[in-house]
Amino acid sequence: MCFAAARHFATRDPRSARNAGVIVGLLLAAGGARRFGSQKLVAPLGAATVVKHAAESLARSTDELIVVVGSEAAMVARALHGVNATIVENLEWERGVSTSIRCGVAATKPETSALLIALGDEPLVNHEVTRAVISAWRATGKPIVVPRYGGESGHPALFEPSIFAELMKLDGDAGAKRVINRLADRVTYVDIVAERPLDVDEPADLSRLEHGASVTEHRSSSGDV
Repeated sequence: MCFAAARHFATRDPRSARNAGVIVGLLLAAGGARRFGSQKLVAPLGAATVVKHAAESLARSTDELIVVVGSEAAMVARALHGVNATIVENLEWERGVSTSIRCGVAATKPETSALLIALGDEPLVNHEVTRAVISAWRATGKPIVVPRYGGESGHPALFEPSIFAELMKLDGDAGAKRVINRLADRVTYVDIVAERPLDVDEPADLSRLEHGASVTEHRSSSGDV
């Protein structure tokens, strides 16, 4: 259960929607951060928190921002102070990332033309990557666009409303990667000439980011795409 209205995902003309309509960012920020030892999303990183960095980056290239919170929801929401976003609380966050994706999709408006899904524990995703994903979506006509770092898929991944019904079928800890794999013929990839951003899973990851160390490896996050 989440505090978001259920919606009917009507089919729209994707050609006109790519240049008109609303591009929405969906930041998944509901996880419990067991490996970190405390709520990692509110940990300070420079002048802001981990989750605020992630939210501000996604907001720079989208028209609207939805942030789904769950574990220690009030604390995470406070860490987003000053960010123009719709906060959606996922009461079933312990049942897996799929519940947060469903909450976020359900909170979109009918005029949404694309949804970009990103993770709250990846604070340093370059907003230029988001713009490259949007540009590829407009240029290719594909309803799913995924950035690749060194051949490995990453965030943010873009989905048109024609894919929303598939996202709403996800369950458990299966992320949107399951939809991407199942609908492979409807996906285009954008190859990013940069290392994949590190997700903050443990205090050592945060320390590495604080000291500006180059990220040369990535541990997969429980927050699948």
